[in-house]
Amino acid sequence: MKRREFITLLGGAAAWPLAVRAQQPTMPVVGFLSGASPDGMVAAFRQGLDQSGYVEGQNVAVEYRWAEGHYDRLPALAADLVRQQVAVIVTAGTPPAFAAKAATSTIPIVINAGIDPVQAGLIASLNRPGGNVTGIATLTAELAAKRVELLHELLRTSNAVATLVNPTSPITEAQVKSVQNAARSLGLELHVLNATTASEIDAAFKRLTELRANAVVVSVDPLLTSQRQRIVELAASHSVPAIYGAREFAFAGGLMSYGNDLADAYRQSGIYAAKLLKGANPADLPVQQVVKVEFIINLKTAKALGLTFPITLLGRADEVIE
Repeated sequence: MKRREFITLLGGAAAWPLAVRAQQPTMPVVGFLSGASPDGMVAAFRQGLDQSGYVEGQNVAVEYRWAEGHYDRLPALAADLVRQQVAVIVTAGTPPAFAAKAATSTIPIVINAGIDPVQAGLIASLNRPGGNVTGIATLTAELAAKRVELLHELLRTSNAVATLVNPTSPITEAQVKSVQNAARSLGLELHVLNATTASEIDAAFKRLTELRANAVVVSVDPLLTSQRQRIVELAASHSVPAIYGAREFAFAGGLMSYGNDLADAYRQSGIYAAKLLKGANPADLPVQQVVKVEFIINLKTAKALGLTFPITLLGRADEVIE
């Protein structure tokens, strides 16, 4: 073989792997938009992807955007994901759902919202959403009244309660109204405490003590959920019984929780994202309503607070932490 022919052949062999790599399909990218900080819900989302054949870093990439409680940042974060030309946008919480819908009418969006998405104008109907939005809807405001009732059943002598809310969330008004109606029907005085930052959460608990509220209902909100460890610690240090809307609070040391299984909701978000990556049309993919509700009691915390749960409540618990 002539030297020139050998060099040409060798050069062709070296270029061949590059050509093969160029022909390989590009890894799809999913955008994950949250109003809070990184938390355990990401693991549930990844589980849903895994179940559907997508493993992050292997055959799918995920671009995370966290507003860290600053909801005013969400429009810019959503616009950034659109500029990145992600294949699907998954939203964690209600404010990100609105931000994503405002940012694009073409990229498929998987919402995970705690409101009626039809009434809020996110979709046309549950069965046929229309447009580019589908996903998961959880019962949030509807369950707030039940939390007041459970606290009252435990603390029969209580005459004043507080509710901790994030006033910037679009679902806060409905939650507060639900809690107010329940408190009024039980003859309880209700105080609304606002918090949009970690420091304001500290201030809210200080105010709660000044108001001599006997208990607190913590509303469902991504910011508050991401600050669950701090909130649980504050409730303990102020010796205030509290009820929460997510099981993660009870497992972090909270007294009790009553609400939807949020981890399962985020797992479903991963499954929906995978369906869209495989070519499903969001306009025809029905929005799932999460109807499973969990009541969890933490007896360790009850003992620390000097509380005894009546048998009627213990018997209704889905899980008891001892």
